[in-house]
Amino acid sequence: MADYRKKNGSYDSGQENKPAGTAGGVQNGEGARGPASERIYNSIFRLAPSILTVSRFSDGIYVDVNDAFCRCLGLERKDITGKSAYDPGLSISPATREQIENTLLQDGAYRNMELSFRGINGRSVHCLQSAELVDIDGEKYIIAATWDISERKEIEERLKKNEDGYRSLYENAKRSEQVYRSLLNSSADAIVIYDLEGRARYVSPAFTRIFGWSLEEIQGKKIPFLPESEREASMKIIRRLIEEGTSCHGFETRRYAKNGELLDISISASRYDDHEGNPEGILVILRNISERKRLEAKLMHSERMEAIGVLAGGIAHDFNNLMMGMLGYTSLMLHQMDSSHDHYEKLKNIEKLIQSGSGLTSQLLGYARKGKYKVASINLNSVIKQSVQTFARTRKEIIISLDLEKDLYPVEADRGQFEQVFFNLFVNAADASPGGGRMEIATQNVTSRDIPERCFRESLPNPGNYVLIRVKDYGAGMDRETLERIFDPFFTTKELGRGTGLGLASVYGIISSHGGYIDVESRVGKGAEFKLYLPATERKPETAPSMDSNPSPGEGVVLIVDDEEIVLDVGKRLLNMLGYDVIEATDGKTAIAIYKDRHKRIDLVILDVIMPGIGGGEVFDAIKSINPDAKILLSSGYNMDGRVAEIMKRGSSGFIQKPFSLKDLGLNIKKVLEGVDTERK
Repeated sequence: MADYRKKNGSYDSGQENKPAGTAGGVQNGEGARGPASERIYNSIFRLAPSILTVSRFSDGIYVDVNDAFCRCLGLERKDITGKSAYDPGLSISPATREQIENTLLQDGAYRNMELSFRGINGRSVHCLQSAELVDIDGEKYIIAATWDISERKEIEERLKKNEDGYRSLYENAKRSEQVYRSLLNSSADAIVIYDLEGRARYVSPAFTRIFGWSLEEIQGKKIPFLPESEREASMKIIRRLIEEGTSCHGFETRRYAKNGELLDISISASRYDDHEGNPEGILVILRNISERKRLEAKLMHSERMEAIGVLAGGIAHDFNNLMMGMLGYTSLMLHQMDSSHDHYEKLKNIEKLIQSGSGLTSQLLGYARKGKYKVASINLNSVIKQSVQTFARTRKEIIISLDLEKDLYPVEADRGQFEQVFFNLFVNAADASPGGGRMEIATQNVTSRDIPERCFRESLPNPGNYVLIRVKDYGAGMDRETLERIFDPFFTTKELGRGTGLGLASVYGIISSHGGYIDVESRVGKGAEFKLYLPATERKPETAPSMDSNPSPGEGVVLIVDDEEIVLDVGKRLLNMLGYDVIEATDGKTAIAIYKDRHKRIDLVILDVIMPGIGGGEVFDAIKSINPDAKILLSSGYNMDGRVAEIMKRGSSGFIQKPFSLKDLGLNIKKVLEGVDTERK
């Protein structure tokens, strides 16, 4: 047995003579015996990415620690050995100490206990620890393997970052056979000892947990877990390891588990020699990094979607400003033209095309999540019924069945945007069923606990009630590669001319902007099912106010503020056509000066939100400081995004989205001047 004693001011381990055994061998899974056991043991310490410690049970004094522990705390070994884990400088809380001692006294061991401690430098470390209580020469020692999960904690909070890879390890440590076996059994990483022919001599319990094969199944055999795609790179490393003794650290590759699952693995390996210095075998430590890889992929996907969303929103905003000019001039010509004119129908068609283009930009803005346009408490059952009736008239070959929750929770949502969501999902399902098919639509009251974890791409759901909407078809279905890209804008599997690739992208954006989550399940030839989860509200559903079909002639003075010359020109013409006198301002500074000088004559301000220099929000606040009762109609090429919503809360009278027609403008101005809030496109 090992005799832990103090030598020359530091703690070290003595070693008795061992009985003869098979050098470097492993018998019946009991661990290495004989002189080779020390060499294998030293290699494990040198390679192990885990923190390894030996401490006295009675007072927590560290008898021995490895370099990984020193690096973790940012301390020298001499600053740790001889000190207690319960000292203020290396503090473990009294409650945690009591838990550790009680568990070890009762069970003799524990696995994956989460705890935290800090070094003398004040750094706090979050850890998982496995330990066993070992009696050596009448003294009880705690043999512990500890994993620093501080970085993992940060990764989980930030949708994960790359972790560091394997750390360099402890050298020249000696332990008894009992400590050696405890270390092997405590490791969370898989440990494999091979002979030079690649046959397994030993696998740790962690290997069995991760990969599925037990020592009895593969001892003396080659482990059948190397994918063909990884063979060349892996064999190159193994050859260098055997022939040159070159160790590898943190080599990322893939290996099969017994059940056929392909795992992402990080490998560290070294060669160990016999007592004469001749190569005898290979020690390999394998860490399962599949979860880390999954989280990294989610983070990359989230960042990519956000970047594309910013680009898509900017394009839609600029395009809406251009269409504002086209639609405005078209409305003016139609208003001044008799319906019998040769060009009247042509202009009406142009107007329809512009409105169709506006629908595309609305989908872009939906994907970009530029806010919820008109939020109200609504019952989605009524929206679904109306959407199904409209859709069914255009796709009579699709059989639609409804299973709607009778007392469905209301949600805070924009009715128009959800009409767009359902229409896009219905079209997607119908296109997957050429020649006819079946579509099932259902709603259900659920809670946050019912939302699958795979839906949490960017944030965890708030606890509480949710509404689930399911749209299922039995069409062609999708493979895994397609599923990973279906929410990317401009991605489509449809032939040229049949799809823009914006439908599902806008669904994703709209659901996300409403605080909801999406889950999709599909298999080739088995159809697809979309599940939408939306937070419920306790507010009763509202009834939307109706608006007059045609604007009546107006009177008064309107200040229109916009940095786009074409929008300013067409806006002035539309306002003149409606009977209003117009004052123009091309920027925020000019607008403030004009309003300050003439505010007693100005009845209404139409204010662009997005402008260079002084933006719409600052102009709004300046005008309100001059006249708190000022009537201001906000305008933007975006939907009601965060900036617009914030200004609305500060007392805006309404919002109109570009492009708008003569009729839209007249109706909105009438509502504002009459003192009725409006948020109409």
